[in-house]
Amino acid sequence: MATSTTHDCVRFIALGDSASCGVGDPTPDGWRGWAQILADALDSEDRVFCKLATPGATVADVRHHQLPDALAHRPDMTSLVVGLNDAMRSTWDPDRVRADLLHCADELVRQGTLLLTVRFHDHTRVLGLPEVLARPMRRRIQILNDIYEEVQGRYGGLGLDLAADPLIYDRSLWAFDRLHPSELGHRWLAQQVGILLRAEGVAVRLPSLTCTSAPSTPRDAVRTLVHHIVPWICRRARDLGPAVIAAAGRHTRDALLTRPLETSARLWRPEGGF
Repeated sequence: MATSTTHDCVRFIALGDSASCGVGDPTPDGWRGWAQILADALDSEDRVFCKLATPGATVADVRHHQLPDALAHRPDMTSLVVGLNDAMRSTWDPDRVRADLLHCADELVRQGTLLLTVRFHDHTRVLGLPEVLARPMRRRIQILNDIYEEVQGRYGGLGLDLAADPLIYDRSLWAFDRLHPSELGHRWLAQQVGILLRAEGVAVRLPSLTCTSAPSTPRDAVRTLVHHIVPWICRRARDLGPAVIAAAGRHTRDALLTRPLETSARLWRPEGGF
């Protein structure tokens, strides 16, 4: 339900990584993406859109490199969607991620911006990762979601729950690499955010789901597989390796500690009474 409050979102800044940069939605002019699609749908002739998101960015990158530029633009609305690159690396530090995200949110909201964040879905389902890699990554994504919930609890704004709609796992919403949304995926994200903005009183047209780019060819798919997917899986396996080894060690330790007790209980359990 729309509130009585209205917002004139003329200056929109997109912070984050490759998803907000638009990777997966190519155009002759470069990557477009959900944030650009949404900006084009804002119902204001004076709108200004600045995409500061960059592929591979971590939360620390946003704080130290993107945030200063964003504050200089004094945005009316800012999307802060980042953290998956942190969760997929061996340098994962949830305390540092939390501190950096809270700092970014605090600085932005202090200027009066309308903050847009997300709650991430289970990305391991989209990637089809083996369970040994998926398990530690899911735990990290949950921690990341907890941090975003804290951000929303402290600073308000709009939060898009990506896990709330099962459509997020539809293959058509994802590019061949399964790492980034397809054009349809970017359009769907823009539309979902548009729905939230309308409920907040922002004048915005709901973006169309009609795709305009030519579909990728088998040659494009092979090129993506060789140059992006296989190297990415190798890097993630190396990064998540310590977590996997630690988890396996804990499992083995627990099994060794509990199995003798269970065996003993079976050996000494009275059969038929005495």
